[in-house]
Amino acid sequence: MPPHSPAMLQDGALSERHTRILDAAERVFARAGFHAATMNDVANEAGMSPGNLYRYFASKDAIIAGMAERDRTQIAADFAGLDPSKGNLLDQLDALGRRHLVDEPREKAIIALQIWAEAARNPSMAQMCADIDGTVVQGLAAAITGAKAGGELPANLDDARYLQAIFMMADGFFCRRAMDPNFDAAMGAETLFAAMRGLAQVMLLPPQDALSEDMPRS
Repeated sequence: MPPHSPAMLQDGALSERHTRILDAAERVFARAGFHAATMNDVANEAGMSPGNLYRYFASKDAIIAGMAERDRTQIAADFAGLDPSKGNLLDQLDALGRRHLVDEPREKAIIALQIWAEAARNPSMAQMCADIDGTVVQGLAAAITGAKAGGELPANLDDARYLQAIFMMADGFFCRRAMDPNFDAAMGAETLFAAMRGLAQVMLLPPQDALSEDMPRS
């Protein structure tokens, strides 16, 4: 097994050792910064020798890739668990959002900012961010479609603009939580969810007759 490839168990979960390393790396990177932290720092935090750490991850970049893939897999599973038969889809989306925005430690937001900054110059990091964004877009788009079908969202909602707005607000939330140690994440999340529901009522596609008027005349 290559040292940069997280080992999976038969049920698709990470091995206990990989999980311990990734958890330790998150604490180290949040505390010291991705560039300042060393593999020795991660090994010490994980309670293992540096040589043993390199058996599982060949570099800090490989650890970051493992962290990103773990997050992407969890996000995909959370969206897959949304089900109209379990109740209001928007309420389920709120609960999913709380798990990732509020229940996760602040260190997650700090690391996210570091990865975003690195992605501006590192193509592999940029691809990792794009993969996570793609998973979120796919999950949100399916949830929005289901909510529209169930009458929870307007049938003429402009999905593309709505998704863009959600991403911009969520990114701002992560930035604020990372930068402000006194930020009230629970209250911020409630504000975010209320804004998302409000936007859904006004971010609508133009009426068909308005579209016709905007078309160039021959």
